[in-house]
Amino acid sequence: MADFDVAVVGAGPGGYVAAIRAAQLGLRTAIVEDDNVGGVCLNWGCIPSKALLRNAEALDIIRRADEFGVSVGEITYDYGKAIDRSRDVVRRLTTGVGYLLRKNGVQRFDGRGVLQGDGAILVQSVNGAQDDGAADAQTISADNIIVATGARSRRIPNIPVDGETVITSREAIVLREVPESIVIVGGGAIGVEFAEVYHSYGAEVTIVELLPRLVPLEDEEISAQLEQAFRRRGIDFMTSASVQRIDIGEGEAAVRVIDGEGAEVTLECDKVLAAVGIEGNVDGIGLDAAGVRCERGFIVVDDYMRTSAPGVYAIGDVTGKLPLAHVASAQGVLAAETIAGVDSPTLDYSLMPRATYCRPQIASFGLTERQAIDAGYSVNIGKFPLTASGKALAMGEAQGLVKLVADAEVGELLGAHMIGAEATELLGEVGLSRLLEGTTTELGWLVHPHPTISEAIKEAALAAEGQAIHF
Repeated sequence: MADFDVAVVGAGPGGYVAAIRAAQLGLRTAIVEDDNVGGVCLNWGCIPSKALLRNAEALDIIRRADEFGVSVGEITYDYGKAIDRSRDVVRRLTTGVGYLLRKNGVQRFDGRGVLQGDGAILVQSVNGAQDDGAADAQTISADNIIVATGARSRRIPNIPVDGETVITSREAIVLREVPESIVIVGGGAIGVEFAEVYHSYGAEVTIVELLPRLVPLEDEEISAQLEQAFRRRGIDFMTSASVQRIDIGEGEAAVRVIDGEGAEVTLECDKVLAAVGIEGNVDGIGLDAAGVRCERGFIVVDDYMRTSAPGVYAIGDVTGKLPLAHVASAQGVLAAETIAGVDSPTLDYSLMPRATYCRPQIASFGLTERQAIDAGYSVNIGKFPLTASGKALAMGEAQGLVKLVADAEVGELLGAHMIGAEATELLGEVGLSRLLEGTTTELGWLVHPHPTISEAIKEAALAAEGQAIHF
């Protein structure tokens, strides 16, 4: 008999959620983690970055105090204290996760989990013991294994990360001093969020993006709005541009870039932040021994998170499906419930919400206008600019847009794309509408409180039906 019904390798937002759900379902559950619980999200990504972004937002509001009739003297700030606050937030949350695991009876093993095949997992000591015979290593067994080892920043040859001058988000999130100048390679969510933080604290920021626009996975109009906002605030960016090489000197770098016109440009800076995607943590965890198949550096899974090896599941970023913490958590619940024999719905990744916390915030789910047309839909588009929103104007945050993409035949919501103040908080409403097969007609019927940013959703829905009142 195996030691456990389920053993989860990795305690990030996918792993710890899977473990808790499995325990709730009455399964004897273990979790193996060689670092703090919470994974990249709680420790090095989502949570500390949002704390830093909140600090940056506070600083920007103070700089604009005169707009609100408030006079302030000389503004001084300590970025190190912002880092300290972000780490305190991390500690509080990771402590909470540890409590939840204990509360639900999940047995925790500190160490690196390596699959041995036939349900066995070698737990290697966090002090560096690597061989099977090490005294401080142990082997546990489980009828089912969930691999939740996450991912790391992708490395590419022409961006030589040294952890000092050329860094990844892992180093950036604890960097206590703001560089005077920084080149950010990659204009996706991570790139634009760090651009927001560093620019607010006085750094000269340049983003280099290979594709034709910033946040290239978002709707084209949303990208255009963000680019306009960044230009207005003095955040520089180059699109359709590629980094050829980086020359590192003493505490500085020269980034050689081919711009959109084919010309070579050299960007001198103090730091380079590589934000060019991720690769799965699949090395050294025994996937070959367990018979788990990988493709392009990620574990292959089916709709129920099952791998090619019987009794082995994989969830989260290591699957390469959609590298978002809430997706990992949803996958974790699905895997645990599948193991327990619960009939659970599979996940539609095209409808997963996406949130980017630059300023203005970006929030979206579903198909963009272009994707919907390319998929053969006849579409109705409803838009409402936040310049017409009473709440946005009162907040002094009037730049932004709510854009809904609907099936013209039945009115079903195909996608929602929003940029503006607290836009990420609007995703729940449009997501629930889609889950319940709601239409733009019904969204237009729904009475929203006034004044709120959420009224923009109602107005955009009305606009899709040709019935907009306030625009």
